[in-house]
Amino acid sequence: MKIDFAPLQTPLHRRLQTAAVLQWVFSFLGLAPTCILLFFYLLFTRFWLISVLYAVWWFFDYDTPSRGGRRVPFLCGLKIWDYMRDYFPVKLVKTADLDPRHNYVMGFHPHGVLVAGAFTNFCTYSTGFKQLFPGLTTCLLMLPLWFRAPFFRDYIMCAGLIPSDKKSASYHLRKRGGGNAVVIAVGGAPEALDAHPGGYDVLLANKKGFIKMAMEHGFSVAFSKQRLIQVPDMEFSGKARRPTSLRDQFRNGADISNVLTNSFSSFRSAHLVPVFSFGENEVYDQVGNKRGTWLRSTQERLQSIMGISLPLFHARGIFQYSFGLMPYRKPISTVVGRPIRVQRKEKPTAEELDALHQLYMDELSNLFDEHKGNYGIDKDTHLNFV
Repeated sequence: MKIDFAPLQTPLHRRLQTAAVLQWVFSFLGLAPTCILLFFYLLFTRFWLISVLYAVWWFFDYDTPSRGGRRVPFLCGLKIWDYMRDYFPVKLVKTADLDPRHNYVMGFHPHGVLVAGAFTNFCTYSTGFKQLFPGLTTCLLMLPLWFRAPFFRDYIMCAGLIPSDKKSASYHLRKRGGGNAVVIAVGGAPEALDAHPGGYDVLLANKKGFIKMAMEHGFSVAFSKQRLIQVPDMEFSGKARRPTSLRDQFRNGADISNVLTNSFSSFRSAHLVPVFSFGENEVYDQVGNKRGTWLRSTQERLQSIMGISLPLFHARGIFQYSFGLMPYRKPISTVVGRPIRVQRKEKPTAEELDALHQLYMDELSNLFDEHKGNYGIDKDTHLNFV
């Protein structure tokens, strides 16, 4: 096999971009086992106290990932993430405003091999999420398995990652006042097995857990008892009028929307937002593993046992373009769709759940069809829900 080496005169900024992505790939693939080995290795050295003290700290801090995590904004804004953004490059596209008075469940599609678009857009500040959607704070869900790795759990929490379980996501969605967005790679680890260039299979047909979670935290309004009965004094003919009830205001022809706006003490809602990341499946090649083949059956069996999928992916190297685990330099454009208003149902029926699930799939399909022409996708190509 002929090896295509990178030119020696590669500009410094491109070298820095490669270094930034290299540390991210290592963090994703190798840092967790490295941290586990380091934890046990230290126990048998003169630095054993470090592991002992960390174990004590871990005991008292065990529930932190499911209670909001511990994001460090300074680390999310480091220059290294700008270099990672420019390597592909990664771009965030806004199609509609997201009211920061609400909370959101953002479904990210497709998962890809290493969810590069989701991490860059929602765990760092490099693509301008804070400027495009002011007042919103994002949390990306990750397999709970990784939060059991010592040291590594603290590292990933710094970027706003939380476990992908109902308890952790609900903690943010229950917050009154809004401004929280929970980002879920809906297809999860199994969808990584379908991450082939040019493929648009989306593992969504039977994924309804995030839909149900959004309905359980959907739109509702909490009234302040005091404001429900009274509104502030109003000047009338030079004299202050006595506070009036909402019923009296409506009888007197007051604008209902204004009265309700003044009377609501807080909003608590979780709307759905479809997100499609164009180019997510293009940054890695993967060994052919069509459904029904022995390789795919083996991968699915291992995934059911370990909880993580094992796609056999490859792309380029650090100093050559022929083979390796570094992703290709191909653009990723993550398009954030319009919010889907969700009415709160603590115990939704199967029919209500199916109806909202179908609406979400329709909105995701429309989002893909509206923007696919901008990214060189044939007009006859459509999403395939599996």
